[in-house]
Amino acid sequence: MFAVVAPILLALAFLLLLLVSLSVPIIKTIYIFKLAADVSSSLLKSGASGSAQFGVWGYCLSAIDVSVVGINHDSHGQCSSPHLGYSFDSTIANALHVNGIENDISRTLTAALVLHPIACGLTFLALASTAVLHFKGGVSRIATTCRVVSTTLATLLAAIIFTVSIAGVNVARDKVADHTDGDVHLTADLDDTECCDSALHRALGLVRRVMHMP
Repeated sequence: MFAVVAPILLALAFLLLLLVSLSVPIIKTIYIFKLAADVSSSLLKSGASGSAQFGVWGYCLSAIDVSVVGINHDSHGQCSSPHLGYSFDSTIANALHVNGIENDISRTLTAALVLHPIACGLTFLALASTAVLHFKGGVSRIATTCRVVSTTLATLLAAIIFTVSIAGVNVARDKVADHTDGDVHLTADLDDTECCDSALHRALGLVRRVMHMP
C-alpha cells in the first residue's frame, strides 16, 4: 500500500511547493498576498487605484490608474528583481499613492519565505529516495534513512511555513488597515500558497505514519 500511496503524495506535495517557490516575480499569476489600493479625493476629483502582488522572491505592481480632474494618467506595471527579503518600500507606496505602509511588513519575515524552496528540495529528496526503494525492492538502508529524514524535515518546515505565512499576513493586514484608513486592503491567496503548505503538511504526515506501520 505504501509503495503506491507514498510516491503519489510526495509528487503532489513537491509540485505544490514548486509552484509556490516560483511565485511572483517569477510566475506572475501566483502570489502569497496582495495589496489593493483604491484612494480617492474630492479635491480636483482625483483618485488612484492599483495593486501589488507579493511572492517568495519579490513583488509585482499592476498598472496604476490615476485620475485628476477626470483625466486619466495610467502607469505600466513592473516587477522587482528576484531577491531574498523585501519590505513595503517607497516604490510600492508611491505607486499605490499611499503613505505610512513602509514598515508594515518585516524584511526578516519575508526572508523566511525562503523556507518554501528548501521544503521543496527536501520533498524532492524524499520522492527520489522513495523511487530508489521502489525500484530496488526496499532493501537500501541509505535510501530508507534519507526518506525518513527528508520527509520529517519537510513536514516540519511545512508546518513552520504555514504558521509564519498566516501570522505574517494577519499582522500586516492589521497594520495596513490602521495606517491607510481602509483605502488599502491586504488579502492572502490561500488557494495557491497556504493551502499548498497545509496540503503538503497533511500529505507528508500521512506518509510518515504509513512508513512507521509494521
